[in-house]
Amino acid sequence: MGEPFVKIDLHGLRQEEAMRMIDRAIASAGPQTYQLQLIHGYNRGTSLRSMIHDWYQCDPKVKRIIPGENPGITVLVLKELY
Repeated sequence: MGEPFVKIDLHGLRQEEAMRMIDRAIASAGPQTYQLQLIHGYNRGTSLRSMIHDWYQCDPKVKRIIPGENPGITVLVLKELY
């Protein structure tokens, strides 16, 4: 992945499928990738949002987790922009 801000659409995925997709994105994130924007949805995506917060808050590659532009998006910050 050569983009600084990567969007990943998780709509319709089960937690296990979403985790595999997120894990692949984190593993393949290059040195120029700053954030992964995870689009999980609001109404049915709340279980994915909870899973993302619970699972990835302890991931050593994730600096912090922040809310996105709306409640259906969660952002994993891999590197800080200074």
